Amino acid sequence: MDSLTLQQLAVSLGLGLLLGLQRERTDRSIAGIRTFPFIALFGTVCAQIAQRQGGWIIGAGLLALAAVVVVANLAKMKTGEIDPGITTEVATLLLYALGALLVVGNMAVAVVLGGGMAVLLHFKDPMHRFAAAVGERDMLAIMQFVVLTLIILPVLPQQGYGPHGILSPLRIWLMVVLIVGINLCGYVAYKLFGARTGSLLGGVIGGLISSTATTASYARRTASEQTLAPLGALVIMIASAVSVARVLVEIGAVASGSFTGIAPPLAAMLAACCIISAALYLSSGKQAAKMPQPENPAEFKPAFVFGALYAVILLAVAVAEDHFGSSGLYVVAVISGLTDMDAITLSTAQLASTGGVELPTAWRTILVAVMSNFVFKFGIVAALGPRALTGRIATAFGTALACGGAVLLLWPA
Repeated sequence: MDSLTLQQLAVSLGLGLLLGLQRERTDRSIAGIRTFPFIALFGTVCAQIAQRQGGWIIGAGLLALAAVVVVANLAKMKTGEIDPGITTEVATLLLYALGALLVVGNMAVAVVLGGGMAVLLHFKDPMHRFAAAVGERDMLAIMQFVVLTLIILPVLPQQGYGPHGILSPLRIWLMVVLIVGINLCGYVAYKLFGARTGSLLGGVIGGLISSTATTASYARRTASEQTLAPLGALVIMIASAVSVARVLVEIGAVASGSFTGIAPPLAAMLAACCIISAALYLSSGKQAAKMPQPENPAEFKPAFVFGALYAVILLAVAVAEDHFGSSGLYVVAVISGLTDMDAITLSTAQLASTGGVELPTAWRTILVAVMSNFVFKFGIVAALGPRALTGRIATAFGTALACGGAVLLLWPA
């Protein structure tokens, strides 16, 4: 027996034990910690035999297993046990298929699917609670994201238009899907953890949804409840730090090959923001933060607006680089960063990945946009918030901007 065969059987046994342990703790009426490993091994052995005898062996094994599941359910019905759910039954059939996939397919894929099955089975109650909490508005957000991703995206042409062929409808819409997806993650986190969360989590969720909207919301709240100024400053700073982390995620998504050349200076800025947030946390106490109700992250109008904005900035960055060099890029970054860091980040990272912008110029452009966004959010706080909050944000953001300026001046090219 060769080592590959032993490896397949060992992985199959492990997946069966993992799923069997979970079923043993929740629903062992048909199969538990002993039966599930047998099912996985049955699929693996059938697939191994099929390599010599033909693929019909796998189909015959599946039919046999299905017959056993039917007989087990009939026996349960005779004893008066009535369970309308079929989760365990489907899990047994899928586990058999995973056992076979270990042999005839990709072992890594089978392992990932097995782990996903275990997670889905284990988190039954939280998932049911989440489904119960999903309202019509939430379903609308999910379905709109489906339209943006699975209906509009596949039909768009990949061909580039405009100067240098940089305006590709498919690529532009892919950036829209990426940003809406990030926003949707924040929205789901809000629904999972509720409006009242800890200040740390409140800032994180706010940064995922929109650091600018979070800044405006807490500036208004502290204007009417000035005792919340320390908490408001903390949440705003955490949300701003998360917005920098979000920039790094976006760079990794669209320019993974250039990530190591762009990310380190921005990571230094993120580290500075995290240190400032930690200092605010220690000085503000552990108050609870009530998150504002976020807007639907998958609305069509904002999605189309962002797509148009991204295309305009992508074009502006390319033209500025051609005609004015890096100084022109920085002007575009300052203007764009005032309201939206995502568009300038994605457009610059994409151009850097294709060689349209040099890596040092790319990270400097993005960092300038980040700093511009900090200035804009300070203006929001100064206009809407009380003096107590404005003073704290001036200190926090001023320190962050000083760190960003030091990175711009001192980071080696």
